[in-house]
Amino acid sequence: MAITYPFAFPITGGLKKVRWMAKSVVSMHQSEFTGAQEVQRHQGQWWEAVISVVQLKSVEESEAWITFLVGLNGMEGTFLMGDPISTSPRGTALGTPVINGASQTGNSLDTDGWTASQGSLFKAGDFIQLGTAGTSRLHKVLTDTSSDGGGNATLDLFPGLRESPGDGATIVTSNPKGLFRLAQNITEWEISPPTKYGISFAAVEAF
Repeated sequence: MAITYPFAFPITGGLKKVRWMAKSVVSMHQSEFTGAQEVQRHQGQWWEAVISVVQLKSVEESEAWITFLVGLNGMEGTFLMGDPISTSPRGTALGTPVINGASQTGNSLDTDGWTASQGSLFKAGDFIQLGTAGTSRLHKVLTDTSSDGGGNATLDLFPGLRESPGDGATIVTSNPKGLFRLAQNITEWEISPPTKYGISFAAVEAF
């Protein structure tokens, strides 16, 4: 059977630690004479992460992770990953949410289909997912957000929209994930005899 991407995380073992990094491309020039600063914001924004797996004590558990990583073939393959703690919003997030309008760009997203007049639709820091499978994008909502009387809401997001989602496309709020790939072409793991395995790896958002 041919290998197909994106992979899902192995279900054996668990994550010990995830270190998230929100990367932005911003240039800053500071005058050597006055100290005045000129800041230029560019479009690039993306996620990176360093993932540590809990210490594994059986060959079966460890090989599920090792073959997952080796099967990615370095930076070629992709996998789906979300925040292991923030699997559902802290806000109410009720309704059947969709994108409201095509050709949207930037760091704000017009949406509708929410239950009307939710004063705490999202709390700052909640995650959503746009797209599915190989087009999955993980976004963090940056501000407390309410829905209006018509079930509309504008979400302030990181990272900014890389592609314009289609009008009416579904917004995922439960167990949201994004598309990632390994950050390097070397896959490493540690074995402490008799049967203790240490696995960690770095990932970067795939786009």
